[in-house]
Amino acid sequence: MKKVLFFEGDIETQGYFSRQIAEAMQQMGHEVFLYDLGNPWSSTEKFFRFFEKGNTVLINFNFHGMSGETYFLDENDVMMWDALAIPSYNIVVDHPMYYHHFLEKVPGNYHHISIDRNHEKYMRRFFPEIASGPFLPLAGTQLYPNKSNVPIAYRKYDVMMVGNYCVPKTFEKFITRIDDEYTAFYYGMIDDLLANPHRTVEEVAEAHLTAELGEVPEEELKKTMAALTFIDLYVRYTLRGKIVQMLVDAGIKVHVFGDGWDLLPCKHRENLMLMNHLDSVGCLKKLCQARISLNVMPWFKDGAHDRIFNSMLNGAVCLTDSSVYLDSILHDDVDSRIYSLKQLEDLPEITEKLLADPDHMQEIADMGYHLAKAGHTWAHRAMQLHALVEQETCSV
Repeated sequence: MKKVLFFEGDIETQGYFSRQIAEAMQQMGHEVFLYDLGNPWSSTEKFFRFFEKGNTVLINFNFHGMSGETYFLDENDVMMWDALAIPSYNIVVDHPMYYHHFLEKVPGNYHHISIDRNHEKYMRRFFPEIASGPFLPLAGTQLYPNKSNVPIAYRKYDVMMVGNYCVPKTFEKFITRIDDEYTAFYYGMIDDLLANPHRTVEEVAEAHLTAELGEVPEEELKKTMAALTFIDLYVRYTLRGKIVQMLVDAGIKVHVFGDGWDLLPCKHRENLMLMNHLDSVGCLKKLCQARISLNVMPWFKDGAHDRIFNSMLNGAVCLTDSSVYLDSILHDDVDSRIYSLKQLEDLPEITEKLLADPDHMQEIADMGYHLAKAGHTWAHRAMQLHALVEQETCSV
C-alpha cells in the first residue's frame, strides 16, 4: 500500500480533516505521516525517514505544501514533490477562482479534487490541462463514536450557528475602487445572485459580462473570474448575516460560535448569544449540546458543507439551505429541515415549529444520524481516496 503524507499545523480545520482521513487510512493498512507546517525543519527531517521512492503520495488541502513555502523548494525553485516524483491529491475546499495563482504552477503529477461539482466544471473549463476529480464532498465527525448522543430534550442550546461573520461593507472597497460604472456593474451581479441564489458566481458573472461586452474571449473570462472573489464573499456574508438576524429579531435565541457577530445589525440583540471562536473539537462539543444546528451554505450550489454532517453525527437537527447535491441525499422534515433562500420569510416559523415539537426533532435527529453514519464520515471519504491513490500504484 502507498505511504501517505498529510499536513497539519496551519489552518486548524484542514489539519483536523487531515487527521481524520489519516486515521482512517492507517486503519486500512496505509503508513501515514503528519507533517507539522508549524515546525517545518524538524518535520522535513522526519519525512525523509518516512519517504519511500515510488511508493509515497501526498494528500493535502487548499494547496498546502505547494503555495510557495521555501522549505519545499530547492535552489532552482523546484518543488519537493516534483524532485521526489510524489503524486499529489489536493482537496480544495473553496472555489477554484480563489487559487488561479497556484493553479498556474502546480506540481507535475497533480490531482485537483473538488468538494462541489460546479467547481469540477469550472476546472474542466478553465484548467483542462489539470487532472481533476473525483468529486469529494466534505464529511463529518462524531465526537463520541462509542457513546449515544444526548437526547434533544436534554440539550442546552435551542439554535446554534458555527462560523464567522464579516460585515459585507468590508468588501465595498473592491466594488467601488474604479468608477461609478464598474460599481453599478458589480452591484448588478450581487443583486442578481441575491435574487437568484441557485445560480453560481461564475454563471452570473459570465451572463453580465456578455450582456455588457458581447462575446468575451475565454482567456479574458478566466482572468476576470479570478478577480471576482469579493463578489462571492459579499453575497455569502450578506445571506449568513440576514438569516441569523431574521431569527434573533423573531425572538429566537441563536448561539453563534465564531468571530465578527458583534457587528451584526439586529433589533433584538438580546437574542444573539455571542460565544467564543472554537477549534474543530470545541465546535463538535457544542454540537453535542444543540437542538438545532443552523447551516448557511457558503455558495456551494452542488456540494455539501461539513457543518451538515457534523450536526447529524452529533445528534442535532440540521437546519440548512440546499444544493443540487444535497437535494439528492437529504429528505426535508425526515433527516434534516431544509429552508429556501428564496423564501427566507418562512425560516422563523420553520424554526419555531421545530422547537415546539421536541419529539419530532428527535425523530429528525435520529434519521439524520443514521444517514450521515452510513455514508458521510471522513472514513467514507478516506475509502475513496484509498482507491484513488492505489490506482497510482498500478500506473507506476
